[in-house]
Amino acid sequence: MGEKNVKKLSSKGARALFIKHLINDIEALELMLKNDLIETNISRIGAEQEFCLVNDNWRPAKNSSVILEAINDPHFTTELARYNLEINLDPVALHGDCFTQVGNQLNSLLEKARIEAEKEHTKIVLTGILPTISQSELEIEFLTQNERYYALNDMLKSIKGADFQLHLRGVDELSITHDSVLFEACNTSFQLHLQISPEDFISSYNWAQTISGPILAIATNSPLLLGRELWSETRIALFQQSIDTRKLSYTLKNEQPRVKFGHKWETGSIAEIFKDDIANHKVILSKEIETDSLTLLENGTIPKLPALNLHNSTIYRWNRPCYGVGGGKAHVRIENRYIPSGPTTLDEMANFALWVGLMVGRPAAFDDMPSVMDFRDVKSNFIKASRMGREAIMKWKGKSIAIETLMREILLPIAHAGLQKVGISDGDRIQLLGIIEDRIKNQTGAEWITANFRVLKDTVKTDKAVRLITRAMHKNQSDNTPVHHWPPIEKDGYLKQESHLVGQIMTKELFTVNENDLASLATELMKWKDIHHIPVENDSGKLTGLLTWTHAQKFPKKDGDTTHVTVADIMQQQVITVVPETHIIDAIKTMKKNEIGCLPVACDGDLVGIITIKDVIPFDHD
Repeated sequence: MGEKNVKKLSSKGARALFIKHLINDIEALELMLKNDLIETNISRIGAEQEFCLVNDNWRPAKNSSVILEAINDPHFTTELARYNLEINLDPVALHGDCFTQVGNQLNSLLEKARIEAEKEHTKIVLTGILPTISQSELEIEFLTQNERYYALNDMLKSIKGADFQLHLRGVDELSITHDSVLFEACNTSFQLHLQISPEDFISSYNWAQTISGPILAIATNSPLLLGRELWSETRIALFQQSIDTRKLSYTLKNEQPRVKFGHKWETGSIAEIFKDDIANHKVILSKEIETDSLTLLENGTIPKLPALNLHNSTIYRWNRPCYGVGGGKAHVRIENRYIPSGPTTLDEMANFALWVGLMVGRPAAFDDMPSVMDFRDVKSNFIKASRMGREAIMKWKGKSIAIETLMREILLPIAHAGLQKVGISDGDRIQLLGIIEDRIKNQTGAEWITANFRVLKDTVKTDKAVRLITRAMHKNQSDNTPVHHWPPIEKDGYLKQESHLVGQIMTKELFTVNENDLASLATELMKWKDIHHIPVENDSGKLTGLLTWTHAQKFPKKDGDTTHVTVADIMQQQVITVVPETHIIDAIKTMKKNEIGCLPVACDGDLVGIITIKDVIPFDHD
């Protein structure tokens, strides 16, 4: 999430001053490009590892600040949610055994975090979306206590002017409205950086866009969200929708989202990309800037372009252009943001080697991408990869081609040649790209999760299924076994007993009736579906009553004619409900005290589930 020392734009004067710095940063950048003040003829790689924290029950923890303080290492920083942390790895020259160096540092830092997390009864999991995240962990109390995150949340909500809406459709469907940006915190990635010579930046950037779809297709690892099976890489749609500030309108308006792939091939220089983003997106955050960048440049100091970098950090391109200063020298780089965290660090390093190999191995025929491929094909490839993963059919130079064929016959040879060209050791190259070859032939992380989820759902409730999946992920990651070797999960796996909440065991696939429906329809529906309780809603979808089989049978018939009897005539109007956060023990006590066999589960009057005696019997130890 970038620099933490930021604030909201609180006045017109502050906004005007920050925008002045932003414009001057662009001018300073263009002067540096013109006068060859940006580092060239050297390439470095770097990465950022986001990871999840879970408790002993494999659910999101919220103690990241405690663990971060115990780790006490500047490589680590907070993330948006209290169940995430991030590691910033050191940049390494792209040569020799650089991938071994990055992998070793990553594993060493994760081990450091693991040791401190264990002291707090917490475990580390690498995954694109943590399967056990529920709606409870999306409440504002899980937002990390940092001014930047609160400012970002407030400003995005202000621009949106309404709650954020999420609608995803895959095998299952998820439609939900939420009042904060915490859905963004569900996304956990392994972000890759590659330094680029400024004169080659546009060709490299357009090529990075071109290879995004094929790479993502074989790196997907996020098929589940809130117990629903959605996209192969659900992060892509989730991230865009979770902070989409565009307002719904009756007019046709081509407003760009803050999270985006882009809509055209880039031209000119990196400065032109930054200019487009300034033109298309409102400034939402600011910071104190002591010295103007143009003044620093005139005095012989390379500026850090703080206003530009802050604004750039609020524009979430999947391939993000970046400017930085290291050792007093300016550089530009491309940040790959679409690769999910996990399944293992070895899988991540294989993804890293594939991306870098393709980037540096770009054949001359692809230097001018607009003359080779249609941008809409490239963007379509990215969306298809997100939805379908390894099963997607790509468009490559105008022809349809399967992912396995595209990778094996075209892209992997380019990656091998690229890594050889920059002097990567044969050991790193053969091992890491070999993992990619094996994954293409076997399974991705998303396919492993989906296959196990479907099998487990046949025998256990969704909550137990996602906990078993998360536990198995943790075990396989601890062994650092590449995902193409991961075995199926044992269906009867033991899980530690915990204090369950109603939301974890409730039935979400509900049969309901309207209060104006004929009572005969309701009773027939109960017979057909072999259920003894059916919630009643009004035309607005609000819970207004409950119909039980016992109550329906006792209702006196009017002269034997039930033609005009409605559900409202026979339903229980006084309904005892619970919320998803209710402890199951408390729900059991409520059912016993009131001698009832079920409890509808509601949020603000909206029915979200139901629990019955059958559901709570395993938890009743009285």
